[in-house]
Amino acid sequence: MKFGLFDHVDQNDRPLMKQFDERLEFVAAADAAGFYSVQVAEHHGTPLNMVPNPGIYLAAVARATTRIRLGALVFLLPLYSPLRLIEEIAMLDHLSHGRLEVGVGRGVSPFELNFHKVNHEQSRDIFLDAYECLIKGLTSEELNHSGPFFNYAKVPMALKPLQKPYPPVWYASSAEFGSRWAGERGLHFGTLGSVETAKKNIDAFKDAYAKRGKPAHPKPEFPGGVVIGVNRQLVVADTEADARKIAEPAHEQHHEKIMWLLKRNVTSVNYTQHIVGGFDAAVKAGAVIAGTPDTVRAEIERQVKALGVNHMNFAMFFGNMTLENALRSQRLFATEVMPKLAPL
Repeated sequence: MKFGLFDHVDQNDRPLMKQFDERLEFVAAADAAGFYSVQVAEHHGTPLNMVPNPGIYLAAVARATTRIRLGALVFLLPLYSPLRLIEEIAMLDHLSHGRLEVGVGRGVSPFELNFHKVNHEQSRDIFLDAYECLIKGLTSEELNHSGPFFNYAKVPMALKPLQKPYPPVWYASSAEFGSRWAGERGLHFGTLGSVETAKKNIDAFKDAYAKRGKPAHPKPEFPGGVVIGVNRQLVVADTEADARKIAEPAHEQHHEKIMWLLKRNVTSVNYTQHIVGGFDAAVKAGAVIAGTPDTVRAEIERQVKALGVNHMNFAMFFGNMTLENALRSQRLFATEVMPKLAPL
């Protein structure tokens, strides 16, 4: 069982320069504490995410750490020139000394895609074309690709990633269709939402993956070589009351930012249906875990058994949380929870 960090780097009440400094300190502490990975989201035009270019942020993370694996969960492929992203991935892999994890996705927010003049209805097809192009570029001496959206001919691939054949690829999905797609291709996988919702997505992934039978990019540190994970918000404190005092306002503020674009616009596309609103409801659903080391450990054990995952990604610094509280929570988890859960 491996544990990582996930971060939207959502806007808080501190100056952004200070917020970045705090995040890098937090990630450096996680690196020293033995967390497996840190992954960041990509969003645009919203206070939910202050690192709309994950690569720039990850370059800073790479140089502030030495062991922890790092990546985007996910790079929104319809918003990139595949050639530029191929080169960016190669650079990041070298800057991190081969610690890069590449998460890919199409983007669920029609507003964010629209900001970039990408039609939401076309985004899946654009994603598929970009993904095929990406893999070709990472594995070829020159890029040749003729697709419905992207075309390249005889482009020299002078910049290659450090990891061979290329960094591990992840796919994150909040729906069964995308989960099956990831399983069919043997990608590493992550999902979110309530235990019930996550279970449906994980079962869809496992069913499709079983028919394939092997991972596209094996990770020997995981059973069977494939990551099957789930994202959770997590706060650990000395008492249940302290954990709630920190977690509840942070969760509510973070949730407001998730809903921020949706509330500003009118749309028939509900891309937040997998998000559980309200602190108590989110705790009951399993999307938020908050408590003492003992209660946190028990809840993680329950979810691991119910979901059949071998990786959990924790948002441990979000909303209005202070650096002090986030570091305290991280230390308690690393010293009193993580060692007892590693054998799961």
